[in-house]
Formats: sequence, structure tokens, C-alpha cells
Amino acid sequence: MSRFKIGGRVDSLAGFQTDKAEPAVPNGLLNAARKSGQLNLSGRGLTEVPQNVYRLNADTPEEANKNLSFGADDRWWEQTDLIKLLLSSNQLTTLSDDIRLLPGLTTLDLHDNKLTSLPGALGELEQLQQLRLSNNQLSTLPVEMCRLHNLHSLTLQNNLLETLPEELGQLDNLTELVLSSNRLNSLPSGLGHLACLQKLDLSHNLLTSLPDSLAKLASLKLLDCSNNQLTCVPASLSEMTSLEQLYLRHNRLRLLPQLPATNLKELYLGNNQIERLEAEQLASLAAISLLELRDNKIQSIPEEVTLLATLTRLDLTNNDVATLPASLSLLPNLKVLMLEGNPLRGIRRDLLSKGTTELLKYLRGRIKEEPGKVDETPTAMTLPSQARVNIHNLQTLKILDYSEKQSENIPDDVFDAAAGQIVTTMNFSKNQLTTLPPRLAEFQGSLTELNLGFNKLSCLSPAVSSLVQLTHLDLRNNQLSDLPSDLGSLKLRSVILNYNKFKCFPDVLYEIVSLETVLLGNNQVGGLDAERLKALVALYTLDLSNNDLLNVAPELGLCTSLRCLSLDGNPFRTPRAAIVAKGTDAVMEYLRSRIPT
Repeated sequence: MSRFKIGGRVDSLAGFQTDKAEPAVPNGLLNAARKSGQLNLSGRGLTEVPQNVYRLNADTPEEANKNLSFGADDRWWEQTDLIKLLLSSNQLTTLSDDIRLLPGLTTLDLHDNKLTSLPGALGELEQLQQLRLSNNQLSTLPVEMCRLHNLHSLTLQNNLLETLPEELGQLDNLTELVLSSNRLNSLPSGLGHLACLQKLDLSHNLLTSLPDSLAKLASLKLLDCSNNQLTCVPASLSEMTSLEQLYLRHNRLRLLPQLPATNLKELYLGNNQIERLEAEQLASLAAISLLELRDNKIQSIPEEVTLLATLTRLDLTNNDVATLPASLSLLPNLKVLMLEGNPLRGIRRDLLSKGTTELLKYLRGRIKEEPGKVDETPTAMTLPSQARVNIHNLQTLKILDYSEKQSENIPDDVFDAAAGQIVTTMNFSKNQLTTLPPRLAEFQGSLTELNLGFNKLSCLSPAVSSLVQLTHLDLRNNQLSDLPSDLGSLKLRSVILNYNKFKCFPDVLYEIVSLETVLLGNNQVGGLDAERLKALVALYTLDLSNNDLLNVAPELGLCTSLRCLSLDGNPFRTPRAAIVAKGTDAVMEYLRSRIPT
């Protein structure tokens, strides 16, 4: 191949081009794509797809012989059909019908562009398996696209779609369909024909109802309908025999859906208008493990809650529950009970701060029945270290519990018992730990909840940041005064720090925008940066009770996501105790009124 130098650099096309500007797509990149079958043009500022990209596999031998990009080692007959074309994060507004010249494509990524329409020729890419179109400006989809019978994944979130073609149901091999953050107000009945579909995301649309045809989605495991305008859920959804996760957050539901779906394990109903829990609806949740009911208007919990024998996590944060039935303590697998932000009577605040285990023990004591009705003895195996590990909880509920042992370390045999298991929850509370157990790292791919409360931790190792799936961290009743900055890399949803030695709001928490709950009661916190706190747009619950706050910045009132703010027991003079006693809404309104105009 000829080589010429221009301005100190080698230009392989010098002498054969009149325009010295760099080509939109370097020939070296095209050359490599002919060999690998993959071409990544993401983030290159392209306003259109260059013609030589479309014609990458369409060159005739004669053209190839004249093209300098084909050197001695690059024969046209050795080309590989392009199978993967990445064009994301450009400025594309249209896609040419010439896309049909790349019939071997299995992956086409066009997300994060400015596409307003798609060519019908897209339907000719018969080998296409993955099509990414999110973050564009699409208002319609071409019917021809519904001929892509090998398509497995179609992502269309953050577009302007108001309707979907009825023919969408012809995508008979589709396993993932993401339609979130569009303008959909209805769904085609043909959607029910997607027999292989496993994940359907309809969140952040304008849906007021769901079609009965969804019940035909026999393979569907995850359905997300959060942030719509649903007032009810069709009973026919109970026919979705494979459904495991159902998200209905931020809708207008007034009743718990009656969904006897045999495999439904997680039901998310936060931020609706549910006022009561009916026994019939509860009884239908035969396999439920996680039930989220936060931010509703629930006033009481029926005794029939004991029917939820498989329940491990119940979130009732920010409701109107005044009393708890003692029968809650009879739930054999309940490990996490969240009750912050409820006007509970008859239960001391310090008891609530001690966690689920202590609260359930208290409720058991209220049951006026002969001893023996409640079996507190777990099925256990005795390890060489005499550690008792509940193997049923480990294998079935993915919980590793080594709490209340007053141990200075977690024996290796405990971790050995969990080796090879997918563990999502670890409870090492009420021991004498002074450091983070080093073998936690072995479960970094699955661990979502970690309870290290009631230990003797004076500092938290930065190694905690290796637990990349962690969402809930309980560090109450330790000796902590700071948190490592590495914690900011995690997507934590709740952090419990009550009864430690914090003198200020931990700096790293301002950076974790996923936080929903922060409990810092009974520390020595003397200040809070309200401006930085506004960045925590998901923060619902903030407990700063019994600290050393001398003043409360009016800007705290601009943290509009806060639904439960606890400030009692601090030495500040304003807002007055009478206002604090009226609850979060009154305090927030008062603070906003104090912001200088």
C-alpha cells in the first residue's frame, strides 16, 4: 500500500483524494469491519450514515480491486458480512432505505440520536436480533418493522410514541420489549401474541388501563407499569403463570390487585392511593416474597396478613397505620418490616429503631396464646465452628443469618456454608465486629442487603464499595463518625445510621442520588447542607431526630420528594415544637415560607 506523509503523519489515501479533510468514517475502521463483521461508529457526531457504510458488503470484485483499502492481505472474497452496527450517540435524523444492503445485521444500535422516523426497509433485515432505538424522537413505527421474526430485544424508551402498530404481535421471538417514557395512552391487543416475551416495560406513559390480552403473555416474568394513570388492574393478569415481578408504582390504584399469579414473588405498589388491604386480595398472593406498599393511605393491616407465608420483606413506609396486629409476628419468613412515617400508637420509638427482629419479638409477646404456637427454632445444621446456619433460609430465601452471636468475627464455616449459593441478604447484627468481614467480597455479585447493626464498628472499610449490587445498608448502633467516599459508587436506596457518633451529615451521602431512606437519628449531627440535599431527588424519608441541630435551613423545604422528615429532639428554636409536632407537611411548608424572596 502506498504511504505518503502530510504534516508529519501518514495518509494512506494521499495522491488519490482532492479533499484533505478526514473522512467521516476512517478507512481503517471500515477495513477492520470487513474482517470482524462489527463496526462501532458511536459518538462521532454523524448527521447521516455515510454511503460507504451501507455499501460495506456490496462492493463488487472490480471495485474492490480499485480500492486502496484492499491491500495484499485484504481480499474482497475474505470479507465477513457486517453483523453488528453501532451508531448510538450521534446526530442522525433519518436512516436510509439503503440499510437493506446490510442483510446480515443481527445487532443495530441507534439509541441517543434524533431520529423522527424509520424506513420500511428496516423490515428486510431478517437476521436482526437486537434493535436499540431509545432516546430518539420517534412518534410512529413502520409496520414493516413487525416482520423481524428473529428479533429478540427491542428498546424504544424515551421517544414520542403515542400508538403502536397492531402488527407488533407478529414479533414472535421477542423476549424483551422496552417502551418506557413515551406518550402511550393505549396498547394494541396484538401485544398478547408475543408468546416468548419475558420482560415488558411500559413505565412512564399515559396508560389508564391494560388490555386483557396481556394475560396471554405466558412467558412474561417482569411487567413494569409504573408511573402511568392506572386505576385498576384486570383480574385476567392472574393467568400470567410465569410472572415473577410486577411494578405498579406511581399510579392511581385504590385497592390491592387480586392477582393469584402462581409465581408472583415481588409486587411493587408504592405511591398509589390504596386505603385498605382486603383479605381476599392478600390471600391471592400465595408466593409473594416482597410486597412494597409505601406512600399510600393504608390505615390498618388485617389479621389475614398471616396468609403471606412466603413474605420476607414488607414495606409500609409513609402510610397512615396506627396499630400493628400481633399476628404479623407469625409470618415465618419475614425479615424486613419497614414502618417509618406512620402514626403508630402503643409502640415506643426506640423499639422501632431497633429493627425488625426486636419488633417481631415484641409483637409475639402480645399474642395471648399458649406457648408452642410459634415455632422459633429454625431448621439448622451444625458446622464445625458450632455456627448455626439456617439452610432453608439460605437456599430458598437467599438469606445468610449469623446474628445475635456476640462474636468478634464471622467464622469461615459460615461463609463456607454459603459457598456456591446466590445470597442476597446477610444479617450479622448483634455481634462484636470491629471490621468488615473480608469474605463479603465473595458475594459482591448478588448481595443487596447487609445488616451490620449493633456491632462495634468505628470505621467502615472502603472495601464495602466492592458490593456493587448493595441497595440496603444497616449500620445502626455502632461507633461510626464517618463513611468512606468509595460508598458513593453504590446505588444505595436506604442507609440506617441511628445511634452512632456522626457530628455532621456524611459527605458521601450527598452523592448517592438513588437514596430513598436515610436514618441518622440519635447521633450528634450539628449541620446539614440543604442545597446539596436537593440533589437526592428520590429521598422520601430523612430521620435527624435527637441530634445537635441548632438551626434548620429554610432551603430544606425545597427538597420536594421528602414525605417523612423527623426533626424532634434537636436544640433549634425554629421551627417551633408545635409546628414540628404537626408533621412533615407542616414543617416543609413553614421552611418554604422562610426562604427570602
